[in-house]
Amino acid sequence: FYHMDLYGSKERFDIFPEELSGRGDRSRGDTRREPALSSEKVQRPQEAGYDLEKEVAELAKMYGLDEDREKELELLEGHLEKVESRWPRARTEKAGPQGSIHNSSKSSSSGKDPSQSTKQQGLPDEASQGENQSKARADDEAESNIWSRGGLSSGGMSDEWNSQAVSEEEEEEEEEEEEEEEAADVFCSTCKIPIRAFDKLFGEHKDHEVAQLPSAVESEKEEIHKNMCKLEEQIAQMENVASHLEEIFITVEENFGRQEQNFEVHYNDAVQVLAQKYEEQLEALGEEKRQKLEALYEQLVSCGKHLDTCKELTDETQELFLENDKAEFMKTLIFFPYNYRLEEFLKKEVDLELSTLPDFEERVIDVSEVEQLMNSINAIPAPCAPVINPQAPNAATGTSLRVCWGLFSDDTVECYQLCYKPVSNERHSDEQAEHTLKVKETYCTITDLVPNTQYGFWVSALNASGISPPSERAVYVTAPSPPTIKSRKIRSCESAALVCWESRDINPVDSYTVELAKLTDEENGDVITESIVGIPNCEVLIHLQPTQKYHVCVRAQNLGGSSERSEPVLIHTTGTCFYLNEDTAHPLLAILDDGFTISCDELENPECDLPVYDNSFTRCIAILGSLIPFPGKHYWEVEVEEDTEYRTGVAFENTPRHGHLGANNSSWCMRHIITPSRHKYEFLHSGMTPDIRITIPPTRIGILLDYENCRLSFFNADIAQHLHTFNSHFQHYVHPCFALETPGILRIHTGIATPPWTAL
Repeated sequence: FYHMDLYGSKERFDIFPEELSGRGDRSRGDTRREPALSSEKVQRPQEAGYDLEKEVAELAKMYGLDEDREKELELLEGHLEKVESRWPRARTEKAGPQGSIHNSSKSSSSGKDPSQSTKQQGLPDEASQGENQSKARADDEAESNIWSRGGLSSGGMSDEWNSQAVSEEEEEEEEEEEEEEEAADVFCSTCKIPIRAFDKLFGEHKDHEVAQLPSAVESEKEEIHKNMCKLEEQIAQMENVASHLEEIFITVEENFGRQEQNFEVHYNDAVQVLAQKYEEQLEALGEEKRQKLEALYEQLVSCGKHLDTCKELTDETQELFLENDKAEFMKTLIFFPYNYRLEEFLKKEVDLELSTLPDFEERVIDVSEVEQLMNSINAIPAPCAPVINPQAPNAATGTSLRVCWGLFSDDTVECYQLCYKPVSNERHSDEQAEHTLKVKETYCTITDLVPNTQYGFWVSALNASGISPPSERAVYVTAPSPPTIKSRKIRSCESAALVCWESRDINPVDSYTVELAKLTDEENGDVITESIVGIPNCEVLIHLQPTQKYHVCVRAQNLGGSSERSEPVLIHTTGTCFYLNEDTAHPLLAILDDGFTISCDELENPECDLPVYDNSFTRCIAILGSLIPFPGKHYWEVEVEEDTEYRTGVAFENTPRHGHLGANNSSWCMRHIITPSRHKYEFLHSGMTPDIRITIPPTRIGILLDYENCRLSFFNADIAQHLHTFNSHFQHYVHPCFALETPGILRIHTGIATPPWTAL
């Protein structure tokens, strides 16, 4: 038994040898020689004083057996009894000589090659064991080798001991096989491995967080899918970056071409200017040369003529001087023109100075224009024209506009020049004042404007090289002014309301928006509960809930945006509300400040000459209320005095203004007149009335208009008494009507809930 073979053998952990069967056959064939070798190897370590117990302890520690030392001692002492109890003697004898030969071979080779010994022991069981049990079997065989070495240290192991070790190993392998047959069915989130549910309950994963294996798989797949999506997003981003870089490359090439063209144009201009300057200076120099030469030539010609005259006079003088005849000499001197010519010639002053100097003037070349051109030759060309954006929705208020533009080039811009003026269709629109602003950004907010007004804007870009052409003009419009609700023309009932308003702007708007706020308490009284948008006209019919209070506001809309809210009006839906139409009032009829009380002071001249409107009553001192355009039932009351004669009821819009109420087929009314004997009440329609006597004169008359049932009823509201009912089919909506036949006062009460006693 060589310890160096134990520590140095390369086949020590070779659990699955490739030539297992060959080695097994070879081991079986050499069994006769191995006992002798085994006994010889056992004697060598004993002679050398080799410590087998220490070796066994090291092997036990290596394979995890030192943790249960008590079990080890128990196995060493009582191993034989356990084997005899578990394995019958018949099975031990059944192994026969072959088992003893095998064990002998094992004991002899364990000291030389433990791995080979392990392989040989595993051969008889290999046919019945799967590959998945190989690792467990190798550990058990290693443990068997430990006990084998322990037996060798005490003097050797018998064949019966070897057979019981093999049987115990087989039993343990069967138990482990049963345990491993149970597959992993949960996933340990802490260790990130699949485990059995048993390990969660009783094993080392007891305190770990686990999840069902399918759900863990789905979770991991979702995580993988998310990662794939992230990778795809990164791929898309990188592709976008790559395409952007390609565009930058193209832009760089385009900019280079533009700059090159810019340099070429500017340098050509400078060279052209220099050539022009050269030609001009050369021409001026040639002209100066010509003038000098002409002056010198004229002076030279004059000098030649003077010289010829001098020579001629000299010759004549010499001839005269040589005359010998004195008489002839004096005669010639006196009478010959020579003397005159000589005197005249000598009187002339000869100009001996040069008419011109040979030097040319020093010419200063003006290169300022060239310098300007040279200074303009730089890498920053004048910018291109900006592009002004169309007006964005809701980007304006009543007095301000936000204008935006862009520069679709890489030109360098120091600032922008924004110009604007109002747009008008009138002839003097060109005379409108033009405003100019300089801004650094590509946007600007202009304030102090007129509401609902169009303005034209254009913008230019500036840099050191110059200013760009102006952009195309864009028309912006400011938001409208808040509308004004006509509170006197609002009509309402228990389920609806008709709201009217007027615009404060000269220019028309696109539409209106009505906002409703239901008043339930002080906390949420201003919360908008409903909005009606896209209203083209200045009135709208709104459906409401009965017995509620509403705040109603109106906004005007155009392309620029929405106006501020109008002043809110309060609408009650407890009953029908209407107002008196002043345009229909007779000139003698007055409306008091509350808007619901009418009075008449005198009736002496009903057909007086007071101003009369086109829609006013001219004969009957009457007035119409607002139209009641809501289906259903409507109730109001009229407070009267016993000594006042009056008429009250309803009438169509086209009821004649020159007649009396109730005297035509377009009005229905109750009339009260006082006779000497009694108070007389008539219920008139088309001038006809039924014979009805009322014993208790009413001071508060209730009127119920029922469109659906085609009824108009009158009641004595003081005692809840029904007076009369007209049954008539109203082809159109009607107006309440009121008239006074004697001086007096009528008070109208609206917004009253329909009393239950009005049901007929």
